[in-house]
Parts: sequence; C-alpha cells; structure tokens
Amino acid sequence: MNNPTVVVALTTRDNDYQAEQAAAVADMAARLGTKIEVIYAENDAVNQTQQLIKIIQSGEKRPSAILVEPVGTGMPQVAKAAVAAGIGWGTINSDPDYIPELRQLGKAPVFSVSTDQIEAGRIQGTQIGALVPQGNILYIEGPSSSYAAQLRTKGMLTTKPATVTLKTLRGDWTERSAQRAVESWLALASSRQLQIKAIISQNDAMAIGARKALSDLTEEDREKWQQLPFTGIDGVTKTGQDWVRRGLLTATIITAPAAGTALEILVRARLSGTMPPDRTLLPPKSFPTIAELQKRRG
Repeated sequence: MNNPTVVVALTTRDNDYQAEQAAAVADMAARLGTKIEVIYAENDAVNQTQQLIKIIQSGEKRPSAILVEPVGTGMPQVAKAAVAAGIGWGTINSDPDYIPELRQLGKAPVFSVSTDQIEAGRIQGTQIGALVPQGNILYIEGPSSSYAAQLRTKGMLTTKPATVTLKTLRGDWTERSAQRAVESWLALASSRQLQIKAIISQNDAMAIGARKALSDLTEEDREKWQQLPFTGIDGVTKTGQDWVRRGLLTATIITAPAAGTALEILVRARLSGTMPPDRTLLPPKSFPTIAELQKRRG
C-alpha cells in the first residue's frame, strides 16, 4: 500500500466531535505516511450517498479505501459497489449487518470501528441516577436514523432509575438543532408544568445548544434552568471536557475519535495483506467519574 489515498467521509463540519475525528485521522495519516481526503455530508444522507457513488465511479482516481461515518443507514448498496470495485470499506460509529457478507466477496478490507455506544448509553443512565434519583428530565436524542443515537438510548434505558421519566426532544448532533428544539418546547405552556430536574443530551454540542435556548427566558426562569444538571457525550478535550471544568456542563462521557483508529487498522491490514477484525469497539468513560458525581450531589 504505497502512498494510498483514503477517503474519510464524515457527517458534518458543525460538530466538535467530527472536528476531533478529522484532526485524529489527519494526525494518524501523517504518522503512517498515508494520503487522505476528508469530505463532509453536512448531515444529509442523500448527499453522502451521492458523494460516495461519484468517488467509486471515478475510474483511475478511485481511492484505495473509504472510511465513512454514515449519516443515516449503513448504505449497503454503496458498500457493495465499493468492494466490487476493489475499494476497502470501513464504517465509523456504525456496525451494519452486511459487514460479514462483504468480507467474503473480495480481498479489500471490510470492517467497522465504533465507540461502544451501548456502554456510552449505560454510563449516561448511571450518570442520570447519580444526579437525579427521581423526577422528569429533558432528554435530547440524535437523529432517529442514527445508529449511535439508537444504541445510546438503548443503553441509557437499561441503567437509568425507573423513577426518572423522560421528555424526549430530537436534534441532529449540532448546537443549533438542540437550541431550536428546546426553544420550541419552552414556548409550550406544558413545558413549565413538568418540573424538569436535568437536561441530558446525546452529545455535548446539543447540551450546549440546550443551554443557549435559555437566553430568551426571564432572568428568574433562566437562573432556575441554568442551575439544573446539563450532561452530554463525546468529551472532546477542548470542548466537552473544558465545558465541564468551566461549569457549563455537569458531566460528559469521553469517546475516542474512531476515525483515527479506523485508518490505522486499515493501513496495517493493507501492509500485512490480511483482513482486519470485523468489529472493533472503543470503550467510553464518564467525566467526571460516577463516584465524583455522587459525591457532588451528596
């Protein structure tokens, strides 16, 4: 694999974790001497599909591999077209069920690398229990089509206290989407009747967006809402972790940027001429620890 070109297809520029993914994969590429091209779908599944089909059909300019974090589904037809063209295919933060089948179709590496999203959800459910043993919480999910969002919810529901009730809103992983969702909800008279005890978001960007939605409230209401726990997931060093240290978030969950690991797995598989492991899960961790959260509440 001499100076290969690897296309890294990410979801959006407007997200701190995706920025961390781009930085991590660029750093790994420099260390490994690998050429990469990073593209963004701008949270549009159709756009992402069209981008990748165009790349696969580009003849001599085809990359040696595509690493993609799907906006929506795992794009099985696109994946099959890539493998049929001899292009390696790695999914990031997604674990589509077609991976085993495609690994039998050729020599190109086919695999997935993801944060353990169910475990991230379990940790968030445990954080909820440490912060809010009972009552109503505002829960901001990612897109309904997102594999990561689905698994984070599934994990959270297994560990949150049964005495905690969810009021669920939805965003698209960006600050702006969560801000709009919370502003619309706060405009409803029923929002004042629920006595929300915490705002729990499936990523840090949406948690900060939820905070920004409070700016139009009266000073008294704003102070009341701002005193509630706000939590997210991703834990990027310069954003999520920093927001916790500054008190803008109560907690986050650190998830390693999977794109860098995926590129390393791909390059090493190409160099060795072997198929990489079909599935690699990266462990998340609570920041601060659950014990520290419990101590703060106490």
